[in-house]
Amino acid sequence: MTVLLREAIGDRLRHARTNQRRTLRDISRAARVSLGYLSEVERGQKEASSELLASICEALDLPLGELLHKVAADVSAMDNVEVAPVDEKVEAGKRRASEREGAEAGLEGGRLVSELIGNDLADLRISPPPRMSPALRTTISAPKMVAA
Repeated sequence: MTVLLREAIGDRLRHARTNQRRTLRDISRAARVSLGYLSEVERGQKEASSELLASICEALDLPLGELLHKVAADVSAMDNVEVAPVDEKVEAGKRRASEREGAEAGLEGGRLVSELIGNDLADLRISPPPRMSPALRTTISAPKMVAA
């Protein structure tokens, strides 16, 4: 699987910014880069120059070498991932079967993940699902009638 360098850099920049709980506006002001351009860099739509990367890294208090090291590791890891071709008809059939099984079992929807542990995709952990009651209970009363 081929990963574009600008996408890997953008992912790491966004990860660094969101871990610091800072906004695009905050970083764009500190780095003296337009908010729109910074957003495009983070989304991997624009190729940032070395000067621009240095300015963004400085605004994030992130050493440029550290950013490049992490990006290199990400790209290297993605180069080792193999994606098998999927027959669209087989995949669509599996999806429909899965949807039918979910409907038969009374599955009504997913749940939100309460917390993520770590900074790497390999560190994602999901806690066991909570027990759900088999029936939905409501406490809605009938509307009151008002005499005219």
